[in-house]
Amino acid sequence: MSTRTHTWDDPQPTVDAVLRMTGLELLQAVIRGELPPPPIGSTLAYRITAVSPGHATFEIEPDIIHTNPGGVVHGGVLATVLDTAAGAAVQTTLDIGEGLLTTDLNVKYLNPVLLTTGTLRCEGTIINPGKRTMLAEARLTGKDERLYAHATATMSIIRPR
Repeated sequence: MSTRTHTWDDPQPTVDAVLRMTGLELLQAVIRGELPPPPIGSTLAYRITAVSPGHATFEIEPDIIHTNPGGVVHGGVLATVLDTAAGAAVQTTLDIGEGLLTTDLNVKYLNPVLLTTGTLRCEGTIINPGKRTMLAEARLTGKDERLYAHATATMSIIRPR
């Protein structure tokens, strides 16, 4: 029997920062450690590593906690990281007070991710900007540049009333 201790920071300071920072500023503050990342990142053990307008990069190291009964990293874990990267790419373009909501996520799994695969990089990029919705993609690759999964996501922009 194995155990895992899970800790996270209160996400409220980051939630509150949406009202005073642009999306890009907020994500940059998370990367610098000035704001806590959302708890889902620590739950699934992935992290944001870089952002620029229209782009976001995350990393995840496959771990036993990510596997399904067959010993392969569960597709839901990969889908979550893909959705997060695509959403963060859109978030980099948001103004103060704006948010986003995933309205559609289409994932293609191309290669199995094993515990021996090593660190994966997930890059999100906006492929069609818009005022109400944006289309983004995310690519999950290994250090060997092999593509493990690809996703497209439609994101609805939520503006303050």
